[in-house]
Amino acid sequence: MKNIYFDNAATTFPKPESVTDTVYRYMRENGSNPGRSANKRSIEASEIVFNCRELLADKFGISNPLRAVFTLNATDALNTAIKGVLTKGDHVICCGMGHNSTMRPLHLIEQDGIIELTSIGRTQVTTADFQNHVKSNTKLVVINHASNVTGDVQQIKEIFEFCKNKGIITLLDAAQTAGIIDINMNSSNIDILAASGHKGLYGPAGTGILLLNDSFDFSTLQPLKTGGTGSLSESFAHPDFLPDRFESGTMNIPGIAGLAAGLSFLNDNYNESSIISHKAGLRDLFIEGASSIDGFTEYRSGEINTGIVSFNIDGVEPSRISMLLDENHAIMGRPGLQCAPSAHQKMGTFPNGTMRFSFGLFNNMTEINIAVDALESIVKKVRK
Repeated sequence: MKNIYFDNAATTFPKPESVTDTVYRYMRENGSNPGRSANKRSIEASEIVFNCRELLADKFGISNPLRAVFTLNATDALNTAIKGVLTKGDHVICCGMGHNSTMRPLHLIEQDGIIELTSIGRTQVTTADFQNHVKSNTKLVVINHASNVTGDVQQIKEIFEFCKNKGIITLLDAAQTAGIIDINMNSSNIDILAASGHKGLYGPAGTGILLLNDSFDFSTLQPLKTGGTGSLSESFAHPDFLPDRFESGTMNIPGIAGLAAGLSFLNDNYNESSIISHKAGLRDLFIEGASSIDGFTEYRSGEINTGIVSFNIDGVEPSRISMLLDENHAIMGRPGLQCAPSAHQKMGTFPNGTMRFSFGLFNNMTEINIAVDALESIVKKVRK
């Protein structure tokens, strides 16, 4: 029985062959550390890293590649941005549909008495929502570009334009949209963007990005950690220039090489329209088929979607659906709260959550039909 993978919102799989080949080639033929030596392999490793910075800068509309900072993942990037920007007495506005990668650090800082936090309790936010909550001490607005539960995409341009005119820093969690939705940081008024390399960009796990707009004063952002950078080694003072200010320690060079290959794969084969069209076709086909199942409910609130369908079936717990799909049909999805409990509270699906299918570029319509048949079989057996 062929495995069917519907968990691309967690991490995309399979990776393009060019990605796995690039990681293997680096590990086998180079293996050096950029910026730590002057030998040929170290220089080549530095070129690999800079090439990836250039690809990221071009994709997200910034002119200076050094403003593309590498992190461990989107969570690492978000923590760097959130904890690096905020100080005592600041006010933050965020979306209630956010992932724990933003909600947990924000709530922790709030509990420590450092900030005031306002969470907007709507599945689709508007400029008016932010206008109604801005205070004189509002320092930061954080928006998750798309929900990892429903796939619904927020319309950020007008909201961030309002924030920019108010002098408020804008942070976009693009973990679910990078590589799927075209994002230009300048035209969308994004000061800081955090994203995963291993999701829609089709890079390896252990890669994340923190992108800083050309106009953003990076000196106002404190590094999350300090240490060895390969630069200014004679001083105990940490470098204050980019990208070293935010990149301490040896980076995941094999992962960065693979991320560059993932970016090139997308650039060479896809555009936003083709990606969205492919994902929408799969999602619509699944909903059309599954809607005939008695008690099937799917959750969404927006028109643009990243290829996610989150659903429940009356009388069958999401965890049981997942187990039976995996064990009996070799279909892999994700049940539960998907690390976004506040989103499920807004949707009315807390605490059990939903069953989530998230479709990728390598899924096809045959797999969708198999999944619908599998769900029908499961429901019949459970309800006997």
